[in-house]
Amino acid sequence: MSEYCRIAPGHEYHGPYHDEEYGFPTDDDRVLFERLVLEINQAGLSWLLMLKKRAAFRRAYDGFDIDKVAAYGEADRARLLADAGIVRNRLKVNAAIENARRLQDIRASHGSFARWIAAHHPRPKEDWIKLFRKSFKFMGGEVVGEFLMSIGYLPGAHADHCPVHRRIVQLGPPWREGPGQ
Repeated sequence: MSEYCRIAPGHEYHGPYHDEEYGFPTDDDRVLFERLVLEINQAGLSWLLMLKKRAAFRRAYDGFDIDKVAAYGEADRARLLADAGIVRNRLKVNAAIENARRLQDIRASHGSFARWIAAHHPRPKEDWIKLFRKSFKFMGGEVVGEFLMSIGYLPGAHADHCPVHRRIVQLGPPWREGPGQ
Protein backbone atom coordinates (compact mmCIF):
# COMPACT_ATOMS: atom_id res chain seq x y z
CA MET A 1 0.00 0.00 0.00
CA SER A 2 1.17 3.52 -0.72
CA GLU A 3 2.67 4.98 2.42
CA TYR A 4 0.51 8.10 2.02
CA CYS A 5 -2.65 6.01 1.63
CA ARG A 6 -1.72 4.24 4.87
CA ILE A 7 -0.94 7.28 7.05
CA ALA A 8 -3.27 9.96 5.63
CA PRO A 9 -6.78 8.64 6.38
CA GLY A 10 -8.09 10.20 9.56
CA HIS A 11 -5.12 12.58 9.90
CA GLU A 12 -6.14 16.17 10.63
CA TYR A 13 -4.16 17.62 7.71
CA HIS A 14 -3.18 14.73 5.45
CA GLY A 15 -6.63 13.11 5.54
CA PRO A 16 -8.63 15.81 3.77
CA TYR A 17 -5.84 16.44 1.24
CA HIS A 18 -5.48 12.70 0.50
CA ASP A 19 -9.24 12.13 0.24
CA GLU A 20 -10.31 15.21 -1.73
CA GLU A 21 -7.36 16.73 -3.61
CA TYR A 22 -4.25 14.60 -4.10
CA GLY A 23 -4.25 13.10 -7.57
CA PHE A 24 -7.57 14.62 -8.63
CA PRO A 25 -7.56 16.31 -12.04
CA THR A 26 -8.16 20.06 -12.01
CA ASP A 27 -8.28 22.81 -14.61
CA ASP A 28 -8.51 25.67 -12.10
CA ASP A 29 -5.47 27.93 -12.59
CA ARG A 30 -5.58 29.17 -8.99
CA VAL A 31 -5.48 25.59 -7.71
CA LEU A 32 -2.66 24.77 -10.11
CA PHE A 33 -0.65 27.83 -9.09
CA GLU A 34 -1.23 27.12 -5.41
CA ARG A 35 -0.09 23.52 -5.84
CA LEU A 36 3.00 24.67 -7.75
CA VAL A 37 3.93 27.21 -5.06
CA LEU A 38 3.36 24.71 -2.26
CA GLU A 39 5.46 22.05 -4.01
CA ILE A 40 8.28 24.56 -4.50
CA ASN A 41 8.11 25.53 -0.83
CA GLN A 42 7.98 21.92 0.30
CA ALA A 43 11.42 21.22 -1.23
CA GLY A 44 13.64 20.22 1.69
CA LEU A 45 10.73 20.35 4.13
CA SER A 46 7.72 18.18 4.94
CA TRP A 47 4.37 18.13 3.16
CA LEU A 48 2.71 18.27 6.58
CA LEU A 49 4.34 21.66 7.17
CA MET A 50 2.94 22.91 3.85
CA LEU A 51 -0.56 21.73 4.75
CA LYS A 52 -0.32 23.40 8.17
CA LYS A 53 0.85 26.66 6.58
CA ARG A 54 -1.56 26.48 3.65
CA ALA A 55 -4.03 29.08 4.96
CA ALA A 56 -1.16 31.49 5.63
CA PHE A 57 0.20 30.91 2.11
CA ARG A 58 -3.24 31.69 0.67
CA ARG A 59 -3.40 34.95 2.61
CA ALA A 60 0.20 35.90 1.84
CA TYR A 61 -0.14 35.23 -1.90
CA ASP A 62 -3.55 36.89 -2.37
CA GLY A 63 -5.44 33.62 -2.78
CA PHE A 64 -2.94 32.57 -5.47
CA ASP A 65 -4.30 35.14 -7.90
CA ILE A 66 -1.70 34.88 -10.66
CA ASP A 67 -2.04 38.49 -11.82
CA LYS A 68 -1.76 39.92 -8.32
CA VAL A 69 1.32 37.84 -7.52
CA ALA A 70 2.89 38.70 -10.88
CA ALA A 71 2.52 42.39 -10.00
CA TYR A 72 4.38 42.04 -6.68
CA GLY A 73 7.23 44.46 -6.21
CA GLU A 74 9.93 44.88 -3.61
CA ALA A 75 7.49 45.83 -0.82
CA ASP A 76 5.55 42.59 -1.38
CA ARG A 77 8.77 40.58 -1.52
CA ALA A 78 9.84 42.10 1.81
CA ARG A 79 6.38 41.40 3.28
CA LEU A 80 6.59 37.74 2.24
CA LEU A 81 10.12 37.35 3.61
CA ALA A 82 8.92 38.76 6.95
CA ASP A 83 5.80 36.56 7.15
CA ALA A 84 6.40 33.85 9.77
CA GLY A 85 3.26 32.05 8.60
CA ILE A 86 4.92 30.91 5.36
CA VAL A 87 8.32 29.61 4.32
CA ARG A 88 10.64 32.62 4.34
CA ASN A 89 13.15 31.56 1.75
CA ARG A 90 14.25 34.23 -0.72
CA LEU A 91 14.75 31.76 -3.60
CA LYS A 92 11.28 30.27 -3.09
CA VAL A 93 9.58 33.66 -2.75
CA ASN A 94 11.34 34.92 -5.87
CA ALA A 95 10.35 31.75 -7.74
CA ALA A 96 6.67 32.20 -6.84
CA ILE A 97 6.66 35.77 -8.14
CA GLU A 98 8.63 34.99 -11.30
CA ASN A 99 6.52 31.91 -12.01
CA ALA A 100 3.35 34.00 -11.76
CA ARG A 101 4.83 36.32 -14.39
CA ARG A 102 5.68 33.36 -16.61
CA LEU A 103 2.15 32.03 -16.13
CA GLN A 104 0.79 35.29 -17.49
CA ASP A 105 2.71 34.61 -20.71
CA ILE A 106 1.49 31.01 -20.75
CA ARG A 107 -2.11 32.16 -20.33
CA ALA A 108 -1.63 34.64 -23.17
CA SER A 109 -0.40 31.88 -25.50
CA HIS A 110 -2.59 28.98 -24.34
CA GLY A 111 -5.60 30.54 -22.60
CA SER A 112 -4.76 29.04 -19.21
CA PHE A 113 -2.11 27.17 -17.26
CA ALA A 114 -4.35 24.10 -17.41
CA ARG A 115 -4.51 24.24 -21.21
CA TRP A 116 -0.73 24.64 -21.41
CA ILE A 117 -0.26 21.50 -19.33
CA ALA A 118 -2.84 19.62 -21.41
CA ALA A 119 -1.16 20.75 -24.64
CA HIS A 120 2.07 19.03 -23.55
CA HIS A 121 0.41 15.77 -22.52
CA PRO A 122 1.20 12.90 -22.81
CA ARG A 123 4.91 12.69 -22.17
CA PRO A 124 7.24 10.70 -19.93
CA LYS A 125 8.20 12.14 -16.55
CA GLU A 126 11.74 13.00 -17.72
CA ASP A 127 10.33 15.15 -20.52
CA TRP A 128 7.93 16.89 -18.11
CA ILE A 129 10.89 17.72 -15.89
CA LYS A 130 12.83 19.23 -18.82
CA LEU A 131 9.78 21.25 -19.89
CA PHE A 132 9.13 22.62 -16.39
CA ARG A 133 12.81 23.43 -15.81
CA LYS A 134 12.84 25.39 -19.07
CA SER A 135 9.53 27.13 -18.33
CA PHE A 136 9.68 27.93 -14.60
CA LYS A 137 12.03 28.73 -11.71
CA PHE A 138 12.98 26.34 -8.88
CA MET A 139 11.95 23.17 -10.72
CA GLY A 140 13.65 20.05 -9.44
CA GLY A 141 12.58 16.57 -10.43
CA GLU A 142 10.73 15.99 -7.15
CA VAL A 143 8.87 19.30 -7.38
CA VAL A 144 7.75 18.59 -10.95
CA GLY A 145 6.89 14.95 -10.26
CA GLU A 146 4.84 15.68 -7.16
CA PHE A 147 3.10 18.62 -8.80
CA LEU A 148 2.05 16.53 -11.80
CA MET A 149 1.07 13.56 -9.64
CA SER A 150 -1.00 15.84 -7.43
CA ILE A 151 -3.06 17.08 -10.42
CA GLY A 152 -3.53 13.73 -12.13
CA TYR A 153 -0.91 13.94 -14.88
CA LEU A 154 1.41 11.30 -13.44
CA PRO A 155 0.28 8.06 -11.81
CA GLY A 156 1.17 6.95 -8.30
CA ALA A 157 -0.68 9.33 -6.01
CA HIS A 158 -2.61 6.45 -4.46
CA ALA A 159 -2.24 2.70 -4.08
CA ASP A 160 -4.34 0.74 -6.57
CA HIS A 161 -6.62 -0.60 -3.83
CA CYS A 162 -7.12 2.79 -2.15
CA PRO A 163 -10.79 3.87 -2.36
CA VAL A 164 -9.63 7.35 -3.44
CA HIS A 165 -7.68 5.80 -6.32
CA ARG A 166 -10.88 4.20 -7.57
CA ARG A 167 -12.70 7.55 -7.42
CA ILE A 168 -9.91 9.25 -9.35
CA VAL A 169 -9.85 6.54 -12.03
CA GLN A 170 -13.58 7.11 -12.57
CA LEU A 171 -12.79 10.78 -13.34
CA GLY A 172 -10.46 9.74 -16.18
CA PRO A 173 -7.22 11.39 -15.03
CA PRO A 174 -4.77 12.35 -17.79
CA TRP A 175 -2.17 9.79 -16.65
CA ARG A 176 -4.47 7.03 -17.93
CA GLU A 177 -4.04 8.43 -21.47
CA GLY A 178 -0.27 8.35 -21.87
CA PRO A 179 3.14 7.17 -20.80
CA GLY A 180 3.23 9.30 -17.65
CA GLN A 181 6.08 7.42 -16.06
